[in-house]
Amino acid sequence: MSALSVAKRDFLDVRRAKLVWIPALLYALFMLVFYWGQSSRPEPDFYMVLWSLAGIGGALVIPLVAIVAAYLSIAGERESGSIRYQLSLPVSRSDVVVGKLLARTGVVAASLLIAFAVGIVAAQVLVPDMTLEYDGYAAFVALTLLYALAYVAVAVAISAATASRSRAMSGAIGFFFVFNLAWNFLPVSPVRMAEFVFEELGVDYSDALLDLIFSLSPTGAYLNGMKLVFPDDFTALQATTASSDPFYIQGWFMLVILAGWIVVPLLLGAWQFRRTDLG
Repeated sequence: MSALSVAKRDFLDVRRAKLVWIPALLYALFMLVFYWGQSSRPEPDFYMVLWSLAGIGGALVIPLVAIVAAYLSIAGERESGSIRYQLSLPVSRSDVVVGKLLARTGVVAASLLIAFAVGIVAAQVLVPDMTLEYDGYAAFVALTLLYALAYVAVAVAISAATASRSRAMSGAIGFFFVFNLAWNFLPVSPVRMAEFVFEELGVDYSDALLDLIFSLSPTGAYLNGMKLVFPDDFTALQATTASSDPFYIQGWFMLVILAGWIVVPLLLGAWQFRRTDLG
């Protein structure tokens, strides 16, 4: 039995869970609303729909889809005791973590791809006069799936490091609040606090440094990674896009940050899972 075997079994178990599909349906509903809103404009803007989706998806829906799908992936089986039966088979704990990641990522990706397919059909039906940028849409879908994978990885890591459903839920909700809402959207965000400290101490700082702090969360990296998706003349991103920008706030570096959010939490979660006594 290998990680792929674990993934196949887990995928079959979780694919029917309604709580996984409901947030994805909500995401599709947001698409329909945004496209319908563009239908009344004299010049419908396809990229404005994607920007609205990035904001809503980055702030709320995508993290919820990933967290709901993955936060009980290991902790639920540890609490019920079924994990001990699985580990009695020729499978390592690392195989379990990787298998859970693959399965939960597969379910999340499938639900989001269906939502994106519904969205592009809705665009053609609701806003026939709007020019569809398929290359931009494909890039948007790819970046969103990478962002979702980062949240799945974090949720699986939290699940691997905790021993009960309640702790896994608390950890996942806590991460969502700290690294999504508080980090990127609340007035007490690290960006605002760093700005206040620098000004009080009389330290020179650049907007690029503040932009980097904003981007250190998965959501911040996702939103700033939209520089890779949108055209250079897109108004909402003009203030944060320049050829002279430092490398650490360029669009490609946002992919590095998202990759870090996939790899580092998984390594820590797997390490904690391997050293835990399940008896």
